[in-house]
Amino acid sequence: MTSFLRLTVFACLTLWLWNCASPDTDDRKGDVLLAQVYNKSLYLSELEGIVPPGTSPDDSILLVRAHVQRWVRDQLLMYEAERNIPKDLNIDKLVRDYRASLVRFNFEEQLIAEQLDSVVSEEELRDFYEHNKDQFQLESTILKCQLIVIPYKAPQNEFNRLWYSKSPADAERLRTLSKQWAKAALLDPERWHRLEEVSALLPRGALTSENVAPRREGTLGDGEFRYYYRVLEVIRGKETAPFEYAREQAKAILLHKRKQDLVERWKEDLYQKELRRQNIRIYQ
Repeated sequence: MTSFLRLTVFACLTLWLWNCASPDTDDRKGDVLLAQVYNKSLYLSELEGIVPPGTSPDDSILLVRAHVQRWVRDQLLMYEAERNIPKDLNIDKLVRDYRASLVRFNFEEQLIAEQLDSVVSEEELRDFYEHNKDQFQLESTILKCQLIVIPYKAPQNEFNRLWYSKSPADAERLRTLSKQWAKAALLDPERWHRLEEVSALLPRGALTSENVAPRREGTLGDGEFRYYYRVLEVIRGKETAPFEYAREQAKAILLHKRKQDLVERWKEDLYQKELRRQNIRIYQ
């Protein structure tokens, strides 16, 4: 912002503020009182940073006005909230408890960051999965599939040839061509997808929980795009998720358990240490 523009903005704001602000500075020399709500006051000095550099004079005034209006409404809400605090509500205790929980949470997060072993081996994951399959029940149908969505201007003859080819070289060529033309492409035959995600890429009704089945495939067109899809494997909702699909969930559960064990172990060690130092007294 140029010096002239800064002076212009300052002059416009100062003129507006002095026109609408109270001359009472409440013993704050050189400051301007902008608003009052009961015993709460808002001063010009508290608006530092409200107006970003480069803001026009008119927009600056609008920003300040909006801030003052928000402040007034917030103070009114706080006034009414404080007036209506239930007599049996101990605010001081709530504040102390909340502060204690924040301090404790911050310390535990620091402890975890410094001491947690976050490496989970494949053997651990598989062992946990095999012994806890009841924790990995699917909420909805998943499937392995291949799918391509291409515009009609794409080279359809080449896509047709590659789509039905069994050659590994053609499969690689299909992936390359799909990166160039496809609106959407799911070509990894080993990856699991949620049925809802795949159905959303196809015309309505092409794949549903009622008609999805292994070896179901087809090509469709809607005047704008051409769709190729092939269902390879299906696992219905309520069944156990395969390990590959549940892998990340299993890892998250194991790490969460490690975090809990780490914190509990540290707390017990601390307790025993301070007990030996006779810094703990328990009176029955």
